[in-house]
Amino acid sequence: MKPWIKRTLVGIFGASIMVGGLTACSSGVHRHGPMSPEKMAEVRAKVVDRVSGKLDLNDAQKQKLNVLADRMEAQRTAFLGKTADPRAEVQAIVAGDKFDRARAQSLLEEKTRAVQANSPEVINALADFYDSLNPDQQQKVRELMQRRRGWMARG
Repeated sequence: MKPWIKRTLVGIFGASIMVGGLTACSSGVHRHGPMSPEKMAEVRAKVVDRVSGKLDLNDAQKQKLNVLADRMEAQRTAFLGKTADPRAEVQAIVAGDKFDRARAQSLLEEKTRAVQANSPEVINALADFYDSLNPDQQQKVRELMQRRRGWMARG
């Protein structure tokens, strides 16, 4: 496999793990509505601290990790869109006696555009962060990603 393909795949996978970690940390809050900006900042700080601690990051690496977190948060915000309740959008598609194909396609296209628009920034931030790690830290990332529950898992 070509190195740039491998890096891109690792980057996308790593980004999905971080987004998953942020989502997992916030999953309990969604039962009562979307997360407030204060709660999101709190969750983000915990995730950044956890990653920083596991990898023993220096200040420059922490700064790159924060840039990555900024990009991922922007990606998440763009993906969710301006809708107050994304679940209501999906429920509206199946609310009638027929599946609303046009509305489903429109929703899919909207979400795809949001991901495509911000993905280069996320990939670049992830690549900058990963490339700033020393070989031991990079190996630790690979080992943590091999664990069944992922590197953001508790325990």
